[in-house]
Amino acid sequence: MNTEQTESSTQGLSQILPDGEQTAVWHSEAGFAAPTSLEYADDTMRADQALKKMRNGIGLLWRGDFQNGRQLLQALGRRLDRKTKADHGAEPIAARFHRYRMQQAQRARLLGLLLIRLESDNAIALRRAPAWEQAMLQVYGSEHPPMLVSLRELLGVVGAYEWRRKGVLIADCDFRIHPHYGVFSPSRAEYLALLMQAPLPDNYRSAVDIGTGTGVLSVLLAKRGITRIIATDSSPRAVACAQDNVDRLGLADQVTVQEVEFFPEGCADLLVCNPPWLPGKVTSSLDAAVYDPNEQMLKGFLQKARQHLKPGGQIWLIMSDLAQLLGLRAAHELTQLFRDNDLRVLAVYEAKPTHARAGDRSDPLHEARAQETTSLWCLAPIDTEN
Repeated sequence: MNTEQTESSTQGLSQILPDGEQTAVWHSEAGFAAPTSLEYADDTMRADQALKKMRNGIGLLWRGDFQNGRQLLQALGRRLDRKTKADHGAEPIAARFHRYRMQQAQRARLLGLLLIRLESDNAIALRRAPAWEQAMLQVYGSEHPPMLVSLRELLGVVGAYEWRRKGVLIADCDFRIHPHYGVFSPSRAEYLALLMQAPLPDNYRSAVDIGTGTGVLSVLLAKRGITRIIATDSSPRAVACAQDNVDRLGLADQVTVQEVEFFPEGCADLLVCNPPWLPGKVTSSLDAAVYDPNEQMLKGFLQKARQHLKPGGQIWLIMSDLAQLLGLRAAHELTQLFRDNDLRVLAVYEAKPTHARAGDRSDPLHEARAQETTSLWCLAPIDTEN
Protein backbone atom coordinates (compact mmCIF):
# COMPACT_ATOMS: atom_id res chain seq x y z
CA MET A 1 0.00 0.00 0.00
CA ASN A 2 1.38 3.43 -0.93
CA THR A 3 0.84 5.91 1.87
CA GLU A 4 1.55 9.51 2.76
CA GLN A 5 0.95 11.84 5.67
CA THR A 6 -1.46 14.71 5.14
CA GLU A 7 -1.72 17.90 7.21
CA SER A 8 -5.45 17.56 7.83
CA SER A 9 -6.96 15.48 10.60
CA THR A 10 -8.99 13.51 8.07
CA GLN A 11 -6.87 11.85 5.42
CA GLY A 12 -8.31 10.68 2.14
CA LEU A 13 -6.20 7.91 0.61
CA SER A 14 -7.57 5.20 -1.68
CA GLN A 15 -6.32 1.89 -0.33
CA ILE A 16 -6.43 -1.57 -1.96
CA LEU A 17 -7.39 -4.21 0.60
CA PRO A 18 -5.27 -7.41 0.90
CA ASP A 19 -7.38 -9.70 -1.28
CA GLY A 20 -8.14 -7.09 -3.94
CA GLU A 21 -11.73 -6.44 -2.86
CA GLN A 22 -13.46 -3.06 -3.07
CA THR A 23 -11.26 -0.07 -2.25
CA ALA A 24 -11.75 1.92 0.92
CA VAL A 25 -10.59 5.33 2.12
CA TRP A 26 -8.19 5.72 5.03
CA HIS A 27 -9.65 8.08 7.65
CA SER A 28 -8.08 9.29 10.90
CA GLU A 29 -9.63 12.03 13.02
CA ALA A 30 -6.35 12.26 14.97
CA GLY A 31 -4.38 12.90 11.79
CA PHE A 32 -2.39 9.65 11.89
CA ALA A 33 -0.83 8.41 8.66
CA ALA A 34 -2.15 5.25 7.05
CA PRO A 35 -0.23 2.07 7.95
CA THR A 36 2.58 1.04 5.63
CA SER A 37 0.93 -2.34 5.04
CA LEU A 38 -2.33 -4.05 5.86
CA GLU A 39 -3.31 -7.58 6.92
CA TYR A 40 -6.57 -9.21 7.94
CA ALA A 41 -7.05 -10.31 11.56
CA ASP A 42 -9.75 -12.42 13.16
CA ASP A 43 -10.72 -14.23 16.38
CA THR A 44 -7.67 -16.51 16.19
CA MET A 45 -5.18 -13.67 16.63
CA ARG A 46 -3.63 -13.30 20.08
CA ALA A 47 -2.68 -9.97 21.61
CA ASP A 48 1.08 -10.65 21.63
CA GLN A 49 0.97 -11.60 17.96
CA ALA A 50 -1.06 -8.51 17.08
CA LEU A 51 1.26 -6.20 19.02
CA LYS A 52 4.32 -7.58 17.25
CA LYS A 53 2.75 -6.82 13.86
CA MET A 54 1.67 -3.34 14.96
CA ARG A 55 5.20 -2.52 16.13
CA ASN A 56 6.28 -3.27 12.55
CA GLY A 57 3.79 -0.71 11.22
CA ILE A 58 1.24 -3.27 10.01
CA GLY A 59 -2.41 -2.29 10.19
CA LEU A 60 -4.78 -5.11 11.20
CA LEU A 61 -8.16 -4.99 9.50
CA TRP A 62 -10.53 -6.87 11.80
CA ARG A 63 -12.71 -9.53 10.16
CA GLY A 64 -13.80 -11.48 13.24
CA ASP A 65 -16.53 -11.03 15.83
CA PHE A 66 -16.84 -7.34 16.72
CA GLN A 67 -16.92 -7.89 20.49
CA ASN A 68 -13.83 -10.10 20.28
CA GLY A 69 -12.07 -7.29 18.43
CA ARG A 70 -13.00 -4.95 21.26
CA GLN A 71 -11.53 -7.40 23.79
CA LEU A 72 -8.33 -7.63 21.76
CA LEU A 73 -8.01 -3.85 21.85
CA GLN A 74 -8.40 -3.89 25.65
CA ALA A 75 -5.76 -6.60 25.97
CA LEU A 76 -3.35 -4.60 23.83
CA GLY A 77 -3.94 -1.52 25.98
CA ARG A 78 -3.18 -3.44 29.17
CA ARG A 79 0.12 -4.69 27.78
CA LEU A 80 1.19 -1.21 26.74
CA ASP A 81 0.12 0.29 30.08
CA ARG A 82 2.22 -2.23 32.03
CA LYS A 83 5.25 -1.24 29.98
CA THR A 84 4.62 2.46 30.58
CA LYS A 85 4.32 2.11 34.37
CA ALA A 86 7.40 -0.09 34.58
CA ASP A 87 9.56 2.43 32.70
CA HIS A 88 9.11 5.35 35.11
CA GLY A 89 11.61 5.56 37.91
CA ALA A 90 13.12 8.36 39.96
CA GLU A 91 13.99 10.59 37.00
CA PRO A 92 13.30 14.37 37.24
CA ILE A 93 9.66 15.36 36.75
CA ALA A 94 10.32 17.25 33.48
CA ALA A 95 12.10 14.25 31.93
CA ARG A 96 9.38 11.98 33.27
CA PHE A 97 6.71 14.14 31.63
CA HIS A 98 8.40 14.15 28.22
CA ARG A 99 8.94 10.42 28.35
CA TYR A 100 5.34 9.81 29.48
CA ARG A 101 3.98 11.96 26.68
CA MET A 102 6.13 10.17 24.11
CA GLN A 103 4.90 6.82 25.39
CA GLN A 104 1.27 7.96 25.30
CA ALA A 105 1.68 9.10 21.71
CA GLN A 106 3.25 5.76 20.81
CA ARG A 107 0.43 3.96 22.62
CA ALA A 108 -2.20 5.87 20.64
CA ARG A 109 -0.41 5.20 17.36
CA LEU A 110 -0.12 1.47 17.99
CA LEU A 111 -3.68 0.99 19.25
CA GLY A 112 -4.86 2.97 16.24
CA LEU A 113 -3.64 0.17 13.97
CA LEU A 114 -6.51 -2.17 14.83
CA LEU A 115 -8.90 -1.19 12.06
CA ILE A 116 -12.59 -1.54 11.23
CA ARG A 117 -14.23 -1.07 7.86
CA LEU A 118 -17.08 1.43 8.02
CA GLU A 119 -19.54 1.18 5.12
CA SER A 120 -20.97 4.14 3.22
CA ASP A 121 -24.12 4.04 5.36
CA ASN A 122 -22.00 3.99 8.57
CA ALA A 123 -22.79 0.33 9.23
CA ILE A 124 -20.22 -2.21 10.44
CA ALA A 125 -20.51 -5.54 8.60
CA LEU A 126 -19.20 -7.80 11.39
CA ARG A 127 -20.76 -10.37 13.69
CA ARG A 128 -22.30 -8.83 16.81
CA ALA A 129 -21.51 -5.33 15.54
CA PRO A 130 -23.64 -2.69 17.29
CA ALA A 131 -25.91 -0.33 15.36
CA TRP A 132 -23.91 2.87 15.85
CA GLU A 133 -25.03 4.64 12.69
CA GLN A 134 -26.38 7.70 14.53
CA ALA A 135 -23.14 8.23 16.43
CA MET A 136 -21.11 7.86 13.22
CA LEU A 137 -23.40 10.22 11.35
CA GLN A 138 -22.54 13.10 13.68
CA VAL A 139 -18.80 12.76 13.02
CA TYR A 140 -18.39 11.19 9.57
CA GLY A 141 -21.54 12.51 7.89
CA SER A 142 -23.95 10.66 5.63
CA GLU A 143 -22.00 10.80 2.37
CA HIS A 144 -18.61 9.10 2.26
CA PRO A 145 -17.04 6.08 0.57
CA PRO A 146 -16.29 2.95 2.61
CA MET A 147 -13.63 3.91 5.17
CA LEU A 148 -10.97 2.20 7.23
CA VAL A 149 -10.93 3.71 10.72
CA SER A 150 -9.33 2.59 13.96
CA LEU A 151 -11.53 0.68 16.39
CA ARG A 152 -10.17 2.92 19.15
CA GLU A 153 -11.43 5.97 17.27
CA LEU A 154 -14.85 4.40 16.75
CA LEU A 155 -15.19 3.77 20.48
CA GLY A 156 -14.26 7.40 21.12
CA VAL A 157 -16.89 8.57 18.64
CA VAL A 158 -19.55 6.51 20.40
CA GLY A 159 -18.45 7.68 23.85
CA ALA A 160 -18.64 11.29 22.69
CA TYR A 161 -22.08 10.67 21.23
CA GLU A 162 -23.33 9.49 24.62
CA TRP A 163 -21.85 12.55 26.36
CA ARG A 164 -23.50 14.75 23.75
CA ARG A 165 -26.84 12.98 24.11
CA LYS A 166 -26.93 12.96 27.93
CA GLY A 167 -24.98 16.16 28.62
CA VAL A 168 -22.57 16.96 31.44
CA LEU A 169 -24.06 18.35 34.64
CA ILE A 170 -22.18 21.49 35.67
CA ALA A 171 -21.34 21.44 39.38
CA ASP A 172 -23.46 23.74 41.58
CA CYS A 173 -25.50 24.79 38.53
CA ASP A 174 -28.94 23.88 37.24
CA PHE A 175 -27.98 23.07 33.64
CA ARG A 176 -26.08 20.60 31.49
CA ILE A 177 -23.52 21.20 28.77
CA HIS A 178 -23.57 18.87 25.75
CA PRO A 179 -20.02 18.44 24.36
CA HIS A 180 -19.58 17.39 20.74
CA TYR A 181 -16.93 15.01 19.42
CA GLY A 182 -13.55 16.76 19.20
CA VAL A 183 -14.54 19.50 21.67
CA PHE A 184 -13.04 19.37 25.15
CA SER A 185 -15.62 18.53 27.82
CA PRO A 186 -15.79 20.89 30.86
CA SER A 187 -14.74 18.19 33.31
CA ARG A 188 -12.65 20.40 35.61
CA ALA A 189 -15.31 21.79 37.95
CA GLU A 190 -12.91 23.91 40.00
CA TYR A 191 -12.24 26.50 37.27
CA LEU A 192 -15.96 26.89 36.62
CA ALA A 193 -16.49 27.56 40.33
CA LEU A 194 -13.79 30.25 40.22
CA LEU A 195 -15.62 32.03 37.39
CA MET A 196 -18.77 32.12 39.53
CA GLN A 197 -16.82 33.25 42.60
CA ALA A 198 -15.06 36.34 41.24
CA PRO A 199 -16.95 39.63 41.83
CA LEU A 200 -18.54 41.03 38.68
CA PRO A 201 -19.05 44.83 38.59
CA ASP A 202 -22.72 45.80 38.29
CA ASN A 203 -22.12 48.05 35.28
CA TYR A 204 -20.62 45.28 33.13
CA ARG A 205 -22.97 44.46 30.27
CA SER A 206 -20.71 42.97 27.58
CA ALA A 207 -18.14 40.18 27.44
CA VAL A 208 -16.02 38.22 24.97
CA ASP A 209 -15.18 34.56 25.58
CA ILE A 210 -12.04 33.62 23.62
CA GLY A 211 -11.65 29.94 22.66
CA THR A 212 -15.14 29.14 23.88
CA GLY A 213 -15.10 25.39 23.21
CA THR A 214 -18.43 24.05 24.46
CA GLY A 215 -19.54 27.59 25.34
CA VAL A 216 -19.70 26.81 29.05
CA LEU A 217 -17.98 30.05 30.18
CA SER A 218 -20.34 32.13 28.05
CA VAL A 219 -23.30 30.32 29.57
CA LEU A 220 -22.02 31.01 33.10
CA LEU A 221 -21.50 34.70 32.29
CA ALA A 222 -25.01 34.89 30.85
CA LYS A 223 -26.36 33.29 34.02
CA ARG A 224 -24.52 35.98 35.99
CA GLY A 225 -26.33 38.74 34.12
CA ILE A 226 -24.02 39.75 31.24
CA THR A 227 -26.45 40.69 28.49
CA ARG A 228 -24.16 40.80 25.40
CA ILE A 229 -21.61 38.04 25.03
CA ILE A 230 -19.60 37.09 21.96
CA ALA A 231 -18.12 33.58 22.11
CA THR A 232 -15.32 32.91 19.60
CA ASP A 233 -13.41 29.83 18.50
CA SER A 234 -11.33 28.93 15.45
CA SER A 235 -12.65 25.34 15.39
CA PRO A 236 -15.84 24.79 13.34
CA ARG A 237 -16.75 21.88 15.62
CA ALA A 238 -16.39 24.05 18.71
CA VAL A 239 -18.51 26.79 17.13
CA ALA A 240 -21.26 24.28 16.31
CA CYS A 241 -21.04 22.83 19.83
CA ALA A 242 -21.21 26.22 21.55
CA GLN A 243 -24.16 27.28 19.38
CA ASP A 244 -25.95 24.02 20.22
CA ASN A 245 -25.55 24.63 23.95
CA VAL A 246 -26.56 28.27 23.72
CA ASP A 247 -29.70 27.29 21.81
CA ARG A 248 -30.55 24.41 24.18
CA LEU A 249 -30.42 26.79 27.15
CA GLY A 250 -32.43 29.55 25.46
CA LEU A 251 -29.58 32.08 25.63
CA ALA A 252 -29.34 33.06 21.95
CA ASP A 253 -30.50 36.61 22.78
CA GLN A 254 -27.49 37.03 25.09
CA VAL A 255 -24.76 34.94 23.43
CA THR A 256 -23.52 35.20 19.85
CA VAL A 257 -21.09 32.53 18.63
CA GLN A 258 -18.53 33.41 15.96
CA GLU A 259 -15.83 31.43 14.13
CA VAL A 260 -12.92 33.78 14.83
CA GLU A 261 -9.34 32.94 15.82
CA PHE A 262 -9.14 35.51 18.62
CA PHE A 263 -11.16 38.69 19.11
CA PRO A 264 -14.23 39.88 17.22
CA GLU A 265 -14.58 43.51 16.23
CA GLY A 266 -15.28 46.05 18.94
CA CYS A 267 -14.65 46.25 22.68
CA ALA A 268 -16.23 44.72 25.78
CA ASP A 269 -16.33 45.23 29.55
CA LEU A 270 -14.96 41.75 30.24
CA LEU A 271 -12.57 39.53 28.27
CA VAL A 272 -12.36 35.88 29.34
CA CYS A 273 -10.00 33.16 28.16
CA ASN A 274 -9.26 29.60 29.28
CA PRO A 275 -6.35 28.63 26.98
CA PRO A 276 -4.63 25.23 26.89
CA TRP A 277 -2.59 25.04 30.07
CA LEU A 278 0.57 23.27 28.86
CA PRO A 279 3.11 24.66 26.39
CA GLY A 280 4.02 21.97 23.91
CA LYS A 281 3.77 20.63 20.39
CA VAL A 282 0.39 19.40 19.17
CA THR A 283 0.99 15.91 17.77
CA SER A 284 -2.65 15.12 16.95
CA SER A 285 -5.90 17.04 16.59
CA LEU A 286 -6.95 15.79 20.03
CA ASP A 287 -3.95 17.53 21.66
CA ALA A 288 -5.17 21.02 20.80
CA ALA A 289 -7.27 21.44 23.94
CA VAL A 290 -4.33 20.59 26.21
CA TYR A 291 -1.19 21.91 24.50
CA ASP A 292 -0.47 25.45 23.32
CA PRO A 293 2.50 25.43 20.88
CA ASN A 294 4.96 28.17 21.96
CA GLU A 295 2.06 29.46 24.10
CA GLN A 296 0.65 31.17 21.02
CA MET A 297 -2.90 31.38 22.36
CA LEU A 298 -1.89 32.63 25.81
CA LYS A 299 0.50 35.24 24.42
CA GLY A 300 -1.84 36.28 21.61
CA PHE A 301 -4.70 36.83 24.06
CA LEU A 302 -2.60 38.95 26.43
CA GLN A 303 -1.02 40.96 23.60
CA LYS A 304 -4.33 41.88 21.96
CA ALA A 305 -6.61 42.18 24.99
CA ARG A 306 -6.03 45.88 25.72
CA GLN A 307 -7.20 46.81 22.21
CA HIS A 308 -10.59 45.18 22.83
CA LEU A 309 -11.25 46.28 26.40
CA LYS A 310 -13.59 49.12 27.32
CA PRO A 311 -12.37 51.72 29.84
CA GLY A 312 -12.69 50.28 33.34
CA GLY A 313 -12.93 46.75 31.98
CA GLN A 314 -11.22 43.58 33.20
CA ILE A 315 -9.42 40.60 31.69
CA TRP A 316 -10.07 37.19 33.24
CA LEU A 317 -7.53 34.47 32.52
CA ILE A 318 -7.97 30.89 33.75
CA MET A 319 -4.69 29.00 34.15
CA SER A 320 -3.18 26.07 36.01
CA ASP A 321 0.34 25.99 37.46
CA LEU A 322 0.82 22.42 36.23
CA ALA A 323 3.26 23.69 33.57
CA GLN A 324 5.46 25.19 36.30
CA LEU A 325 5.27 22.02 38.39
CA LEU A 326 6.32 19.95 35.35
CA GLY A 327 9.23 22.27 34.59
CA LEU A 328 7.68 23.50 31.33
CA ARG A 329 7.37 27.14 32.42
CA ALA A 330 9.50 29.19 34.80
CA ALA A 331 7.90 30.10 38.13
CA HIS A 332 7.50 33.82 37.38
CA GLU A 333 7.08 33.61 33.59
CA LEU A 334 3.32 34.13 33.66
CA THR A 335 3.43 37.28 35.78
CA GLN A 336 6.28 38.54 33.58
CA LEU A 337 3.95 38.14 30.58
CA PHE A 338 1.43 40.33 32.37
CA ARG A 339 4.04 43.05 32.92
CA ASP A 340 5.33 42.79 29.35
CA ASN A 341 1.81 43.55 28.13
CA ASP A 342 1.23 46.40 30.62
CA LEU A 343 -1.29 44.45 32.66
CA ARG A 344 -1.63 44.49 36.43
CA VAL A 345 -3.16 41.87 38.71
CA LEU A 346 -6.35 43.00 40.45
CA ALA A 347 -7.03 39.69 42.22
CA VAL A 348 -6.28 35.97 42.03
CA TYR A 349 -8.80 33.26 42.94
CA GLU A 350 -7.41 29.77 43.47
CA ALA A 351 -8.71 26.24 43.82
CA LYS A 352 -7.29 22.75 44.11
CA PRO A 353 -8.35 20.16 41.50
CA THR A 354 -10.97 17.61 42.48
CA HIS A 355 -10.64 15.23 39.50
CA ALA A 356 -9.66 11.59 40.04
CA ARG A 357 -6.16 11.82 38.59
CA ALA A 358 -5.12 14.30 41.29
CA GLY A 359 -5.30 11.45 43.81
CA ASP A 360 -4.03 8.61 41.61
CA ARG A 361 -0.63 7.59 43.01
CA SER A 362 -0.06 5.21 40.11
CA ASP A 363 0.01 8.16 37.69
CA PRO A 364 3.64 8.86 36.68
CA LEU A 365 2.89 12.59 37.08
CA HIS A 366 1.14 12.28 40.44
CA GLU A 367 3.80 14.36 42.18
CA ALA A 368 2.86 17.40 40.08
CA ARG A 369 -0.89 16.75 39.88
CA ALA A 370 -1.16 16.52 43.68
CA GLN A 371 0.31 20.02 44.04
CA GLU A 372 -1.54 21.66 41.14
CA THR A 373 -3.47 24.89 41.68
CA THR A 374 -5.99 26.34 39.24
CA SER A 375 -6.20 30.13 39.21
CA LEU A 376 -8.48 32.82 37.86
CA TRP A 377 -6.34 35.90 37.25
CA CYS A 378 -8.30 39.18 37.18
CA LEU A 379 -6.27 41.71 35.21
CA ALA A 380 -6.54 45.30 34.03
CA PRO A 381 -4.35 47.65 31.99
CA ILE A 382 -1.79 49.39 34.17
CA ASP A 383 -3.07 52.83 33.15
CA THR A 384 -6.68 51.98 34.03
CA GLU A 385 -8.16 52.81 37.41
CA ASN A 386 -10.41 50.08 38.79
